[in-house]
Amino acid sequence: MNHQSRRDRLRLRLGELGVEAFLATSNPNVRYLTGFTGSNGQVLVSRGRDVFLTDGRYETQASREVEGADRRVYLAEFAPALAEACAGLGVRTVAFEATDVTVARYEDLSAVCDLVPTRGEVEALRRTKDEDELRRIREAQAISDAAFGQVLERVRAGVTERELAVDLESTMRGLGADDRAFETIVAFGSSAAEPHHAPTDRALEAGDVVKMDFGALAAGYHADMTRTVFLGRPSGELREVYELVRTAQQAGIDAMRGGATEGAVDAAARGPIEEAGFGPAFPHGLGHGVGLEIHERPFLRRGGTDTVPEGAVVTVEPGIYLEGVGGVRIEDMVEVGEDGPRPLPTSPKELIVL
Repeated sequence: MNHQSRRDRLRLRLGELGVEAFLATSNPNVRYLTGFTGSNGQVLVSRGRDVFLTDGRYETQASREVEGADRRVYLAEFAPALAEACAGLGVRTVAFEATDVTVARYEDLSAVCDLVPTRGEVEALRRTKDEDELRRIREAQAISDAAFGQVLERVRAGVTERELAVDLESTMRGLGADDRAFETIVAFGSSAAEPHHAPTDRALEAGDVVKMDFGALAAGYHADMTRTVFLGRPSGELREVYELVRTAQQAGIDAMRGGATEGAVDAAARGPIEEAGFGPAFPHGLGHGVGLEIHERPFLRRGGTDTVPEGAVVTVEPGIYLEGVGGVRIEDMVEVGEDGPRPLPTSPKELIVL
């Protein structure tokens, strides 16, 4: 993985931002730019050299993970270390990540350099995944698919939402995941009408819909998928809703092309749902980018004007939620390739009755 080339891409932005250096402080962005996986690291990207800073706990780890940048270790406060790094590089005007730096830290750092706030600079670079990133995302997705296949065989009356969520998470770990990608959502029956339901001790009963939203974390990269199945024959209404969501999802996938606007992709999937009279029952955006974070750019939402680049990995996850009845969501991560969209999950999307 060539972190130097990523920093070089960021370096090209310095002139347009009117600064002499860029300070990245958010953990995902620091990892993207340097490969550092610890919990406290910063990187200062200048027109010349780059400087990586961390505290004494991570000196050995940084020496192993960070290449192509000067490494400095501080024992106390970050601000004096930054002042020393700026002096060594001969820079005074520094861009910083306004969405990550607290007011207190801003006050400390503004005493040692001239700060210029920025938003989303590194995140914009992260929208397009390189081949190594795609490999890691595919690995996380393969673990998620395998876990779903195994756990599906254990879905039975009497199991609780919480037990099934734990089963999914432990199965993913057993298959090689480092962790779950996010808090697993398992919802039975009418609880599936909540888009983000926290698992409870509710037991599964015959006739219930079962919604599972989960994913594995592997080598720092996330997977995100949702499948909805039924324990026993679903009602005619839920069967109709399921097929409508599946149709809408495919329409969204088909619209996922490099250069398409976020709003256009959202509209492609939202259209069939609105035409069927279920528009208010689809209250969230169609999807989001996935990578070093579970939610990152681009965001597929109504009216979004940013474009989806080739190389992005974006979820397509329409849902219909009927209070007191249940809900259906189907979600795939989709790789936006030069030859069109490529859904990454292999788990079936045909209606499954257990």
